[in-house]
Amino acid sequence: MPHVTVIDILALLACAIVFVTLFQHLGLGSVLGYLTAGLLIGPWGVGFIAEGEELLHFAELGVVFLLFLIGIELRPARLWMLRRDVFGLGTAQVAVTGLVLGSIAWAWGLPFGAAVIVGFGLALSSTAIVLQILSDRNELGTRHGRSAFAILLLQDLAVVPLLALVSLLSADPMAGGWETVAIDVGLAVGAIVGVILGGRYLLRGLFRAVAGAHNHEVFAALSLLIVLGVAYLMQAVGLSMAMGAFMAGLLLAESEFRHQVRADIEPFRGFLLGLFFMAVGMSMDFGAAVAAGPMVALLVPGLLLIKAGLLYGLTRRFGLGRDDAIRAAVLLCQGGEFGFVLFTLAASTGLLERDVAQVLILVVSLTMALTPVMVKLSPMLIPRRPDRAMRALAPHGGATSGRGGSDGPVIIAGYGRVGQTVARLMEAAGIPYHALDLHADRVAHARGDGQRVYYGDASRGDVLRGAGLDDARAVVITLDQPDHAERAAAAVRSIRPTVPVFARARDPGHAAELSRHGVTASVAEALESSLQLGALLLRHTGQPRPDIDRLLANLRAECVACGTPVPPPARAVSAGGLDAAQGTPTPEARSVRATGSG
Repeated sequence: MPHVTVIDILALLACAIVFVTLFQHLGLGSVLGYLTAGLLIGPWGVGFIAEGEELLHFAELGVVFLLFLIGIELRPARLWMLRRDVFGLGTAQVAVTGLVLGSIAWAWGLPFGAAVIVGFGLALSSTAIVLQILSDRNELGTRHGRSAFAILLLQDLAVVPLLALVSLLSADPMAGGWETVAIDVGLAVGAIVGVILGGRYLLRGLFRAVAGAHNHEVFAALSLLIVLGVAYLMQAVGLSMAMGAFMAGLLLAESEFRHQVRADIEPFRGFLLGLFFMAVGMSMDFGAAVAAGPMVALLVPGLLLIKAGLLYGLTRRFGLGRDDAIRAAVLLCQGGEFGFVLFTLAASTGLLERDVAQVLILVVSLTMALTPVMVKLSPMLIPRRPDRAMRALAPHGGATSGRGGSDGPVIIAGYGRVGQTVARLMEAAGIPYHALDLHADRVAHARGDGQRVYYGDASRGDVLRGAGLDDARAVVITLDQPDHAERAAAAVRSIRPTVPVFARARDPGHAAELSRHGVTASVAEALESSLQLGALLLRHTGQPRPDIDRLLANLRAECVACGTPVPPPARAVSAGGLDAAQGTPTPEARSVRATGSG
């Protein structure tokens, strides 16, 4: 970050902690907290940091990572399920809102080309703010949340032709401008095709090779390289970095590495997105607001009311109920961060006057800042009886109920010999499962056989959650390293305190330790193998099966309770029911038979 010192970073962190915590407690969400912190620390607050715009350019990487994570969660099947909302409702929103706002700008006196860019630029909404609010409120899976996401997705796709439109409208046809635009479009199409082909034939092999080195830091570095590399390539050919990151996410959406990649990128997304909101707050030019006070005071509520009205009508037309239509309209009526890019580019090409662009950027910033407040107040417009859709989350939504259910998958942590056996049992019983393992070759072989196995560290809560822990009916931990198994159990319990957890233990002592980490039940492999071997011997010597079963149960209970290994064979009095030295029934075995256990 240019011109930003360590003191500046400390000030940013301190303000973010204070204001985000405060606004979360007030129920206003984290976005408004970040915006307020940026406004306070920026040039129009105490003036501690005077480089808000430069910080904004760096913090836009938060939006890039956000779009990547959206892409990696949006598998083609899910995208197909959203096709009506994306290509129907989303296209209608951009087209109708852009034409209405553009007509108003033209009637206001702007030239035709400038009015078109202003109209469609203001038609866009803030992907970062809306998705963050939906995530904070656990509403990504609701009806209005899905519709809002679909509209935002189409808006992000629309940025590409809108950027080309700026170049087209500002080009001089007599000076070869059209040819330049055609070349730029060709480069963009070529880059998109190249990324798709490269991702299809090279990406998995590259991740598999790096994963085989068993170095988590290098794997995370590769994830960052892919996201930023594809984003930069798209920017180099005139498209948006966010669009490139979204494409990179889509390429990995069906990959076995997607859960681990998502967990590695998520911390960067959270930090940089918060920094982006703070930079937006710092970039608000209240000097321009004072100079154009009456116009800004008219444009801000006017934009919010016009967009909200159009959104309400369109969402109702596409089947949303009244309450959901109101929620979607309030969520999406602000301007968006891509408006900054469009208006800045239009001003640099001479299509839009710079003072007009500055006022528009200020209007967009103010509407973004007002969105969390409007969402907080929106229940006043809705009857208290909630929509059914608010209580029923769709299976493809990003939010989850956190309760799980009988139809959820079983999570298998570890896909070695024990995990593979458990998976075969689940398949035979018709129970869905998701398995995690850190051996890339093993994962690739399993997926080649059609198994639901993913590359990922099962001792990390974010990886487990990505694999479906929030909806899981049970968890089976088969990891062969005791410390990893204990960390996995602790991670599961921190997310789902009540989900049943079954684990493979190395011995009774390890079983007792897993129990302290919240495991519902465990099987000590050393104990069980010795007991089963002893049972085979007892059956061979003619001992009755009921007696053998009773003895095995007693010894299991004793060993697990005391956390000690099985007594040595020379004195295996309760394990075998026979005295090892004499080959005759032990007193314990005789007492079992005497009680009529057979």
